Amino acid sequence: MATRHQVRESIVGLLYAMDIGNSEIQSFLDDILEEKKIRNRQKKFALALFEGVRENLDKIDEALNEHLKEWDLKSLGNIERSILRLGAYEMLFSKTDNAVVINEAIELAKTLCSETSPKFINGVLDALRKSEK
Repeated sequence: MATRHQVRESIVGLLYAMDIGNSEIQSFLDDILEEKKIRNRQKKFALALFEGVRENLDKIDEALNEHLKEWDLKSLGNIERSILRLGAYEMLFSKTDNAVVINEAIELAKTLCSETSPKFINGVLDALRKSEK
């Protein structure tokens, strides 16, 4: 059975695919999750994350853009943008503890992004956390 971290990693990949223009990715969602052995409760969690980001994308992007300072969400790398979107979704729309969300995002960035990305993602999500209090 997949861990929640593995679920999040898979969702980042799906968000990345959607972000680069694969509009048909949703029709392959079940197959992709099955291939990664994401089943039962974890599948429900994965689907909730993916659909939640997709349905709230405008609100998520708006919230993130407020905390990017001299950056713009569109100027970020696709993976960084996907990690930030997932993290922001969980912080804004789920009951997952913010510390867990930020830690997961940092760990995903360490695995999937450049050397400087974890610190950047931590800073953006921490600023979002502080503004939500």
